Amino acid sequence: MTRIGRWIGSHLVLAGGILVLLYMYIPNMIVAVMSFNDSSGARNLYAFQKFTWNNWLHPCAPEGMCSSLVTSIEIGLLATFFATLIGTFAAFGLVRHKFAGRSLMNLVLFLPMATPEIVMGSSLLALFVAAGLGGHLGFVTILIAHIMFCISFVVITVKSRLAGLDGTLEQAAMDLYATEWQTFWKVTFPLVFPGILSAALLAFSLSFDDFIITNLNSGQTVTFPMFVWGAAQRGVPMQVNVIGTVMFLVALAAVILGEVGARRRRKAIAAR
Repeated sequence: MTRIGRWIGSHLVLAGGILVLLYMYIPNMIVAVMSFNDSSGARNLYAFQKFTWNNWLHPCAPEGMCSSLVTSIEIGLLATFFATLIGTFAAFGLVRHKFAGRSLMNLVLFLPMATPEIVMGSSLLALFVAAGLGGHLGFVTILIAHIMFCISFVVITVKSRLAGLDGTLEQAAMDLYATEWQTFWKVTFPLVFPGILSAALLAFSLSFDDFIITNLNSGQTVTFPMFVWGAAQRGVPMQVNVIGTVMFLVALAAVILGEVGARRRRKAIAAR
């Protein structure tokens, strides 16, 4: 009994972790299964009827779905680029420089993360209307809104990476007669880059997924989440599950490739 108790105790954490992962990924599994569902002529679109490849062979069959997907990707990429650029500069300024109001600035950066989306969306709408853009809501206003709320997440992510950076590495580079520019590109940037990349991926996910703020400031522009919400009134087409499955697989592949690359770098360093 003692041996059995020790075995259970040593494997309890592992079993709990597996159960949590299963709980987290069950929705993704269901989405993947439903992407092969032939729901044509069925009253219940959310029950699996029969297997088909048509959803994968014709992902753009639902009118307007692929155009909304392209719009979301374009906005997500642009918002990610500008938010990552601005947020990274802000993070370096907050971590590396002391100035009056720095504590207040840190507090202000947390506010968009803590503000409910309905409040932020309506406030941005009021801002655009006051600026005379009430009749011109669309791609540009969505992009501005997404950049605004993504910046906070980028700053916080990059700041945490910079705060844990070993400053002696930069000092060692300067002692070896490296200029500040060379130190930044050869030492600082490679060490901070994983944090910047994580911030960029987080910003893209937040931008692509956003509905409430986008819906209030979109005008006639339709993004992918808005398309899914509109289609849900009649029944979500199964091709939506195809898009969800592809995005999940792409994200999973990115994580796996990143982990494989990190392990190879660690092995290369250990072999020196």
